[in-house]
Amino acid sequence: VNKNTTHMPLKVLIDIGHPAHVHYFKNFIWTMQDKGHTVYIVARDKEVAFKLLDFYKFSYFNRGKGRNGFIGKILYLFRGDFFILKKALKLKPDIFLSTGSSYAAHVAWLMRKPHIALDDTDHNFFQHLMYVPFTKAILTPKVFQKNFKEKHVRFDAFLELGGLHPKRFKIEPEGLQKNLSPDNQGKFVILRFVSWQATHDIGLKGLSLDDKYKLVQELSKYAKVVISSEEKLPDDLMAYSFKVHPALMHTVLSEASLLVSESLTMAAEAAFVGTPVLCISTAQAGTLDEEVRLGLIELYRNSNGLIERAVEIMKDPQFKEQFKEKSKNIIKNKTDITGFLVWFVENFPTSFAEIKKNPELESKFR
Repeated sequence: VNKNTTHMPLKVLIDIGHPAHVHYFKNFIWTMQDKGHTVYIVARDKEVAFKLLDFYKFSYFNRGKGRNGFIGKILYLFRGDFFILKKALKLKPDIFLSTGSSYAAHVAWLMRKPHIALDDTDHNFFQHLMYVPFTKAILTPKVFQKNFKEKHVRFDAFLELGGLHPKRFKIEPEGLQKNLSPDNQGKFVILRFVSWQATHDIGLKGLSLDDKYKLVQELSKYAKVVISSEEKLPDDLMAYSFKVHPALMHTVLSEASLLVSESLTMAAEAAFVGTPVLCISTAQAGTLDEEVRLGLIELYRNSNGLIERAVEIMKDPQFKEQFKEKSKNIIKNKTDITGFLVWFVENFPTSFAEIKKNPELESKFR
């Protein structure tokens, strides 16, 4: 038993399916390792997930790119399951952990080990179908709209606070110097466009190409405009394309005057680091409703009035500072997910029984 823990060392296998999951879990991984536990990471080759894992010097197993489209995802299911099963038979983890990964859930079930899932995507029907029956405990924000009954534990926070809770988030000054050269140290605005390929994006849509051009044209009058896009941009927008190391993205986000985003994840991240957000999305999610209710995100279901509002914000010299203050006050009362998750995993299944009996236990992690 390691000097920093009173627990027997655990072996935890985490399946990472999206770059955001690296941020959700990184502080958990470091804390668990410091306490003498072993954490294995299996990761999907999606966007910048590997870049992040490499930046944080995490070793991981590459389970390939996955597939797009319904049929593709069904076919990949067997490959993903088989890959994790092969690794897990060798590594013998005690617990599986993921953000709603059906692969981790299936393998945990086959090996008769617990799978603990974090989830904040209410509308991901297909994914719930695939992982929930094989999962022992599902941890979600309080405002999550679905009810997973006896498996469900709710906490008063958002998943993004795994990396961005004030106790955890540190600005990386070199991230700013490297990415915003001295000649544009003034204001800048970030536009975030997504590719609409993920399972949770089925049936959703965002800005038209015309809207994107208008946004760039109007906002360029007030600040430098930079674009972060999952899809390849048209040639004449390439000049705005923004290449920042993804591990430094939160630092850069925290300094922006405004984010206009099709991505709910990046919208939440910006709000939590004190940057005003206009989010365009047709998604339904309890966390999104809550972020809107708290005034952390201004939500648009279509582009009507979006550009005018963005301009209005840029014209108000006080807006950013006032927003930052509001964000700080809201977040300081939220649960530090990392601390909560370390306790939950280390003491599982006792922790599960305790928190079900006495939800107030969560307040220890504020």
